[in-house]
Amino acid sequence: MSETRTETDSFGPLKVPADKYWGAQTQRSLGNFKIGTETMPAPLVRALGVIKKAAALTNMDLKNLDRKTGQAISKAANEVIDGKLNDNFPLVVWQTGSGTQSNMNANEVIANRAIELLGGKIGSKDPVHPNDHVNRSQSSNDTFPTAMHISAVEQLHHALIPALEHLQGALAAKAKEWRKTLKIGRTHLQDATPLTLGQEFSGYAAQLKLSIERVKATLPRLYPLAQGGTAVGTGLNTKKGFDKTFAAHVAKITKLPFKTAPNKFEALAAHDAMVELSGALNVVAVSLFKIANDIRLLGSGPRSGLGE
Repeated sequence: MSETRTETDSFGPLKVPADKYWGAQTQRSLGNFKIGTETMPAPLVRALGVIKKAAALTNMDLKNLDRKTGQAISKAANEVIDGKLNDNFPLVVWQTGSGTQSNMNANEVIANRAIELLGGKIGSKDPVHPNDHVNRSQSSNDTFPTAMHISAVEQLHHALIPALEHLQGALAAKAKEWRKTLKIGRTHLQDATPLTLGQEFSGYAAQLKLSIERVKATLPRLYPLAQGGTAVGTGLNTKKGFDKTFAAHVAKITKLPFKTAPNKFEALAAHDAMVELSGALNVVAVSLFKIANDIRLLGSGPRSGLGE
């Protein structure tokens, strides 16, 4: 078995690894962007899988894609969603601003896997084409912002918020356990009026409670999705109702309340919701850093912090 196969794009033929599903455009990106080692994170790759599956299902619903092709794309996208094809997404985050290379990476991987499922020849673009079928009714300009929202929301729901809630619960439990443990207060690293260790830890627990509230408060602006706006927000080359049907499929796949963005021009052209989330995460980080520093000082001496 040869170590490479030949794939083609508008620039011509190109050798790609025979044991990988990506195609010519992904391979060209590997050559064009030899910058850094930070590849696209797995949650974003998963989100691209969610998008491609939801788009295939939507196009079938709207009679814009035959069921045989659509079902093969959906099955291949499931493997991306489940992380089974993560080693087929080698591109670094340093690439063009619209994420075109990563969108095409997903299109090529899913198309070739769908071709394989249908008994065809990988790289032939027949019977499944990465652009004409997998990317149908989509543009990188609405796909990548949508992937950003899906991956961020899933990470918040399934990783960050549960972790913060667990920590908040542990701190609250310690506040209760130590409610009668009297200690010296500290202000400006000097002895101050006494308080209980439980009272001190109740402050930490309250910080975490507020941090959770701040993160959750960003979610209503993250649920709306840009998909359906295509290249510039007009929805050109989509069937009527694509955006709403797509969002409903994403909500069903992820079991999260995603919906279509009411204004696609804002959804494509700005990332204010992500900036808002970044601000909330910054506050969480500062809170955790403050708590960690306090506990470090508390543990540095025999009486109440520093061993002066």
